[in-house]
Amino acid sequence: MNPFGKPMFNAPDMGQDVAGLFKTLSQLQIPPTEFARIQGEYLREAGELWNASLGSGGKVALPKDRRFSAPEWSDNPLAGFSAATYLLNARTLMALADVVQGDAKTRARIRFAVEQWVDASAPSNYLALNPEALKKAVDSKGESLTQGMHHLLGDLKQGHVSQTDESLFEVGRNVATTEGAVVFENALFQLIEYKPLTAQVFDKPMLFVPPCINKFYILDLQPDNSLIRYTVEQGHRLFVVSWRNPTDDMAAVTWDDYIEQAAIEAIHVTQAITGAKTLDMLGFCVGGTILSTALAVLAARGEQPAASLTLLTTLLDFSNTGILDIFVDEASVRLREMTIGPEAPQGPGMLKGKELASTFSFLRPNDLVWNYVVGNYLKGETPPPFDLLYWNSDSTNLPGAMYCWYLRHTYLQNQLKVPGALTVCGEKVDLGAIEAPVYLYASREDHIVPWDSAFQSTRLFSGARRFVLGASGHIAGVVNPPAKKKRNYWTNDAAADSAQGWFDAATSHPGSWWTDWSDWLVPHAGKKKTAPKSFGNRQHKAIEPAPGRYVKAKV
Repeated sequence: MNPFGKPMFNAPDMGQDVAGLFKTLSQLQIPPTEFARIQGEYLREAGELWNASLGSGGKVALPKDRRFSAPEWSDNPLAGFSAATYLLNARTLMALADVVQGDAKTRARIRFAVEQWVDASAPSNYLALNPEALKKAVDSKGESLTQGMHHLLGDLKQGHVSQTDESLFEVGRNVATTEGAVVFENALFQLIEYKPLTAQVFDKPMLFVPPCINKFYILDLQPDNSLIRYTVEQGHRLFVVSWRNPTDDMAAVTWDDYIEQAAIEAIHVTQAITGAKTLDMLGFCVGGTILSTALAVLAARGEQPAASLTLLTTLLDFSNTGILDIFVDEASVRLREMTIGPEAPQGPGMLKGKELASTFSFLRPNDLVWNYVVGNYLKGETPPPFDLLYWNSDSTNLPGAMYCWYLRHTYLQNQLKVPGALTVCGEKVDLGAIEAPVYLYASREDHIVPWDSAFQSTRLFSGARRFVLGASGHIAGVVNPPAKKKRNYWTNDAAADSAQGWFDAATSHPGSWWTDWSDWLVPHAGKKKTAPKSFGNRQHKAIEPAPGRYVKAKV
């Protein structure tokens, strides 16, 4: 698979039985003793399963698994035996994958490949083997199959599996509704200024740089879970970058362009509108990588525009990139460079948003792919409305030139953390030259930005640093409003030699990290002053209401 491109593995051919994959794994470098042990356990459990089915009228006890929890599986002897046999085969194949000898990346790739095959081959994914779907088809007199075909045709037309009822959402109508106005735009982004919700605002404006691989409104889904609205409610005059969804004519846009013409331009425009010399700034995911790089470039030019810097689930040290590491090596990066990078014979191309979204979905195939295949198509069910999953399906493209540079110099060569190793916008990049205090947030169950990798960023800055760890994953950990009183977060102000050492001495707090961050911001935000009554200024007037045109563009 090309890095972060189309899924590596298609659904398996059901004509190929598990024995074929078992044989393939057995030909890899597996210690003979381990292979014999796993094979022996498999034969013993298979015998126990067969005997149990004979002695109970065909019914077998199924291990706890959401896919087979409905009574139709346990009540139907054939379906129950099929599910139990599948689960035994799946455990055995994963056990074999775990004992394959080789380097860490090879083992991770084998495990990922086996997991994809195993998840795709579950009997629940196929109509003829799914008793729930068959019963529903009979009970509905075929209506569920008709509806399932309707959903399938609709998803084929839109190019992705529906994870929610997308017809119920519209950007600017019931998501991304915080009041504001676009006050600047160029070929790469629009800058949105939000209307103050307090009579007074802090002297230092706030600038958000969200990831360019997603739409910014993950930070403004609904009023009750909007980090954007929460920030405005705390008295901050907020500006947010809304990235343009790149079209084919932008394929040659570079990483330098994203730094100079987007991040740095957003900083300078915000300064020009507000008259503030320094800003509080926040970067999320790759937006944090872009913002940190921009501040390092400005530091090399003698500018220190950040009063504070907040980084949410951001990689700066790419030593450990989690599951995404299996997609990155010299050969795969080189292939990307020759197909969509500047060296491509036909010129730079695009990394299509649907490819990127598909890859991230297959990192959790049961939850984000097969669950919806079964519900949407086999059962004919319309998935329930969920704003986060609507956002998740609203994908964005990336220019090939920019993407290839980012892939090589960060994920492959890990040069951003090394002072002076990279030249961006004509300047040597040194993150240690950024003088602002830094608030670093990571999510404990994040599979895209492992929290211990995010912790390594504490070593890269020279100013004061505060590291906070939240519960849950890459998105749910970040979007955790205090009013919901969900989850928890950990803090530890003492220095630590390692991420685990930091965690072992950390204190757990109930609820959202948002309040901790808001309290941390106060001494960096300046004094209070009367909130402005209009958007922009004479030079940068309001162009259109938030959320603007750019965020509404579809791939």
